[in-house]
Parts: sequence; structure tokens; C-alpha cells
Amino acid sequence: MAVTEISIAIVKDNNAYLICLRPDDVHQGGKWEFPGGKVESNESPAQAMCRELKEEVGITAVDYQLFEAKFFDYGDKQLRLNFYLVSAYSGRAQGKEGQPVKWVSKAQLAEYQFPEANKSIIAKL
Repeated sequence: MAVTEISIAIVKDNNAYLICLRPDDVHQGGKWEFPGGKVESNESPAQAMCRELKEEVGITAVDYQLFEAKFFDYGDKQLRLNFYLVSAYSGRAQGKEGQPVKWVSKAQLAEYQFPEANKSIIAKL
């Protein structure tokens, strides 16, 4: 099984984190996530995170660092995940693909259903 490389932006603004609802018809659909997506063959994981953040929610990462990189096996998909903590950005977050977006506190993250691969990341925050 091929491993898909994914880059994810954990956008923090004061004490709130940006989350988006995954469409029902995609892998892990109907769950909340931090914005991100597949790394294309012509880009680095950091470049992919910046591109996906702009495409999905319309903001530009200004200051960010790798928070954690990990492998996760869902059984039907194997992923190499690159989580970046974005501490500064420009623009105003909005669901550019029609998806709901929310800013929630660290404590509120536990109230939302996330893909299994995100649970250790949320705990680490």
C-alpha cells in the first residue's frame, strides 16, 4: 500500500485553534480537522501546508514550525502526516470550499470528533 504524505496547519490565534469540518464523502468524512492536504510531487511538506491553508481557508501562514511528523495506518490508508504549528498568519479564515470553520479553545477541541491520527496531536497541544 502506498503511503500518502499530508501536511496539516494547526493555526493558533491567541488561545483558539482553527478547525474545519470534513465533507461526508471523503476519507474520515464528517469529522473535524485542522486544515491541510496532500503534498504534491513538486513541493516540500511546508510548501504544501501553506498552499492548502490558502486554498481551504484563505489565510497565508507567516510564522510556522514543524510541530510533529508521524506515520499513521488507518487500515485502508497509510499516511505520513506533517503537523505545522502556525503562530502568525494574514487574512481572515473562511471555508473556501463551502466547509464550516470554527475557532475553538484548546479545552473545546475535546468536544469535537477528529480523525484518530489527530488525537495524540491534540493531547500534545
